[in-house]
Amino acid sequence: MFRSRGHFRHSAGTASESSSSTSPERVADDDTDFFMQVNDSQSSVGVGNLRDLQVDTRQSVALPPISRLPSELLIAIFAKLSSPTDMLNCMRVCQRWATNCVAILWHRPSCNTWENLEKVAGAISNPNSYFPYYEFVKRLNLATLSTMVNDGTIISFAQCKRIERLTLTNCSTLTDTGVSDLVDGNSHLQALDMSELKSLTDHTIFIVARNCLRLQGLNITSCVKVTDDALVTLAESCRQLKRLKLNGVVQVTDRSIQAFVDNCPSMLEIDLQGCRLITNSVVTTLLSTLRYLRELRLAHCDITDQAFLHLPERITFDSLRILDLTACENVRDDAVEKIISSTPRLRNLVLSKCRFITDRAVQAICKLGRNIHYVHLGHCSNITDSAVTQLVKSCNRIRYIDLACCNRLTDASVQQLATLPKLRRIGLVKCQAITDRSILALAKPRIPQHPLGIHQLLNHCPRLTHLSLTGVHAFLREELTAFCREAPPEFTPQQREVFCVFSGGGVSRLRDFLNQAAMAYHRDFEEGTMFDDADEIDEDEGQVTGLMNATGLNDDDDETPEGTTAPIQG
Repeated sequence: MFRSRGHFRHSAGTASESSSSTSPERVADDDTDFFMQVNDSQSSVGVGNLRDLQVDTRQSVALPPISRLPSELLIAIFAKLSSPTDMLNCMRVCQRWATNCVAILWHRPSCNTWENLEKVAGAISNPNSYFPYYEFVKRLNLATLSTMVNDGTIISFAQCKRIERLTLTNCSTLTDTGVSDLVDGNSHLQALDMSELKSLTDHTIFIVARNCLRLQGLNITSCVKVTDDALVTLAESCRQLKRLKLNGVVQVTDRSIQAFVDNCPSMLEIDLQGCRLITNSVVTTLLSTLRYLRELRLAHCDITDQAFLHLPERITFDSLRILDLTACENVRDDAVEKIISSTPRLRNLVLSKCRFITDRAVQAICKLGRNIHYVHLGHCSNITDSAVTQLVKSCNRIRYIDLACCNRLTDASVQQLATLPKLRRIGLVKCQAITDRSILALAKPRIPQHPLGIHQLLNHCPRLTHLSLTGVHAFLREELTAFCREAPPEFTPQQREVFCVFSGGGVSRLRDFLNQAAMAYHRDFEEGTMFDDADEIDEDEGQVTGLMNATGLNDDDDETPEGTTAPIQG
């Protein structure tokens, strides 16, 4: 690594001031829980040496092109490197490359082992370091070493005042002292995860409220000592909050939730699981006011139908995608009907352990049609085959369905579920009325909806060069639309969704694909192989898998409370 020289450190300091504005965002796993990211020599010779020499300006013409690249382009090039080793090697080429690369390398230092953590902390705290590394750290994640981290461990990181995302998940030995020192003065902080830090008190939240005015995401799951006083102050100071997880913060009441509703209009996600002191009225206000809300979790809250029946008439909440009402036992059919009428684009509905809902609630869910992908009805023992059959016919895009402990269901329901083309996971724990017939229905090959008419048309019209099937749902399948031409740029999202036009080479490729698919299907069917639907990437899959694990798929105890939800996504 570079040796300490005062003149160089001065030059590096200048670069660090602009690193945050010129450094492009690293392309990395930002959406997971592990957050990321002068006077030039014009040559590979040290800056100090050149300044001491009388250099003929005509020599600059002979420099290689890469030495004449502006810093912005160098930074963009270095940002494409995925290996820290490659970045380190680039830093060793010359002082100019080092200056432009160091901020990228230190954007998110790796602290996944104790050895790495010691090296990072040592470099940050070393006053003779070649660069002020503490200024480059934007994302810090100590969750991997949660059992080893304590207040003394993180004291070196208190110098890092430009952190944007800080993850301290499960670092249970941390106290107000260590976390407060880390947060104090950190005005750039946007996402803060302090889940499972049960010793934290209002003191830390007050520090966050005073310093982190740009905060957009806060996770204080299971911080049981935090009260309304601190949360109200936080809401009044951090008005840019978009994601808030108060899961298990048992002292939360309507007062603090109302403060967030009044001061944080851009809220996208809020988790109030286990906050049993909140009432119907604040839930009604929350839904009515936060028009951009995408995700609302109210699992194990003592709310009733009235929380939803008093929602404003003729107003729809188009942004809401996920609603979790696990174990809200007093939520019944009337509430579900109101919810469905107000949230037409709901994708994930969790009604597990809402034991009083009946077929009427499921019939209401049917109105969501193709929008609903995940349905959780575990322990809703009043549901019958009739409702499940109607659900399958109306909502053919269901990927996940949990029917654990729905004892009235028989083989008829499972045979219907087996026809869902996109079904990936089904929960039938303790559905004692089902038999081997259900398993055979799920295991047998599915007959694909092969478009025989269009297939024959293509084969009998070999000169066909244009085929428009816009709005024909049988062709709006990923394997077929791959041969479509792009929709015109002026089309709306709704028009793009149903656009399906084949032209030129696309017609020929579609003909070849259908011919091959027909041959493969007949061959596989004769051999008795299982039809395997193409895998499909889904943005909610990780969340829903964890949620289904928590709501009945592996449920051996009807009285065991569930509580696992996805962490905050910054």
